[in-house]
Amino acid sequence: MFTVKINGDEIPVMERATFEQLIEPYQGKDGQLITLVAADGKLRELFKRVNRDCEITCFTLKDDAGFKTYVRTATMLFMKAVFDLFGCHAAAQCRLGYAIGHGYYISHEGAFPGGEQSAKAIRERMQELVARKVPFMKRSYPIDEAMEIFQKQEMNDKVKLFRYRRTSSVNVYECDGYYDYFYGYMMPNASYVKWFDVIDYADGFMLLLPTRKHSTGVEEFSERKKLFHTLRESDEWGRQVGIETVGDLNEHICDGTMNELILIQEAMQERRISEIARDIVKKGNVKFVMIAGPSSSGKTSLSHRLSIQLRTLGKTPHPIAMDNYFVNREDTPRDEKGDYDFECLGAMDVELFNNDMLRLLSGERVEMPSFNFKIGRREYHGDTMQLGADDILVIEGIHGLNPKMSYALPDESKYKVYVSALTAVNVDAHNRIATTDGRLLRRLVRDAKTRGSDAKRTIQMWSNVRKGEEENIFPFQEEADAIFNSALIYELAVLKQHAEPLLFQVPKDTTEYYEAKRLLKFLDYFLNLTGESLPNNSICREFVGGSCFKV
Repeated sequence: MFTVKINGDEIPVMERATFEQLIEPYQGKDGQLITLVAADGKLRELFKRVNRDCEITCFTLKDDAGFKTYVRTATMLFMKAVFDLFGCHAAAQCRLGYAIGHGYYISHEGAFPGGEQSAKAIRERMQELVARKVPFMKRSYPIDEAMEIFQKQEMNDKVKLFRYRRTSSVNVYECDGYYDYFYGYMMPNASYVKWFDVIDYADGFMLLLPTRKHSTGVEEFSERKKLFHTLRESDEWGRQVGIETVGDLNEHICDGTMNELILIQEAMQERRISEIARDIVKKGNVKFVMIAGPSSSGKTSLSHRLSIQLRTLGKTPHPIAMDNYFVNREDTPRDEKGDYDFECLGAMDVELFNNDMLRLLSGERVEMPSFNFKIGRREYHGDTMQLGADDILVIEGIHGLNPKMSYALPDESKYKVYVSALTAVNVDAHNRIATTDGRLLRRLVRDAKTRGSDAKRTIQMWSNVRKGEEENIFPFQEEADAIFNSALIYELAVLKQHAEPLLFQVPKDTTEYYEAKRLLKFLDYFLNLTGESLPNNSICREFVGGSCFKV
């Protein structure tokens, strides 16, 4: 017998009992599905057995770890359905791509028929597996045996990934004769995947799942065509240079071809920035370039590089930080916890911003504000500005795409640019790298270098940052005239050596430890790549240091 504490209750548990049996009385309370637990701070899958006295913490779709577990399990269920319907080769050719809202795009490289009929068949097969409660079994294999399993299933991307693994064994999941590998934890059986849909989309499918905010159902899919097009372009470039997965990247690092690839991708980004600059000039009446994007997306570097390109076209750009139009600290709205909400539109002096911009547009000379973050007040130091015929303001801020922020400015005078680090490379075909992971690692490294923040603090703040992005940035991304992808296919291998020492310092007895541990495991897939050959204007330099811009 063991004694287990859960939600303040002390429960006697028989030896060999599973965590699934243990949490059954708590399952579904408040309508939430428990997908994962932690026993004395260590994450445990529900099919694992209790083997000592411990205190249990439950994770649902409202929690990051619980949500990722749900997405992972639903993804394997999708692949299993394809395997059953179309065979081994078809499942191997499926590639889990990017997230578009609450949908996960899955391509199939033409390995089996697409269209609504196939989407319906996959959806119905998944429902059958859910009804049967088909279990997900986990077993550790010697790495050579695991490679043999996946070679037989034509999953050569996993074989290549394991070639660079330092461990002697690997965990493989099996579902009724279908084998797969996933980075992270799984739920016990298919019945836990309660909410999903599969729809035909582009030349693949969208797997629609709940979100952390709406965690007990699937909403109607909302298209984001501009974002999808940008992500497709990034994928295509990865195919062209032969880097679609981490295994591909590691292979290039080993064969010594990365320096050339770095220069090629930097040149491609510069070409895209040049195209945006030419489009701005072509429109003729643009006076305000509004750059917005989520945290650590590279807004500052982009604004500098775009300004340089505008200069080559005869324009005189002037950078403006929208942060200088914060309201004074005492006037800042507070969130539901009573903390200052610096992410909301109410934290900005919208009226003053529009008044100043209209005066500049009419040719007046305007004294520009500067926000003193130490004392939380707007100040004036005699810095004036007046726009000439060739002058353009390059304005950077999270509300740049929100029409309410620049409501008084004529539409023809504005050009909106959305920037984000839209990671194209996957761990392998069935394990995507979340855009948020790349941005979090960027921010961890930058905050430690420039703000003296430790990894624990950065991880602690991340959920609030993400909440602000969901409310104030992502809803407006399709309003952009141009979308710029700042992700670099090699950057996680560069960030690794900077991020790992920071993550190892996160104390084990903190809630942030789970995320630190997950990120460390994730970085273990990558071989190190030094940043010595990075150009000094690279967006990656904004985070690892050595940028020629003031960032």
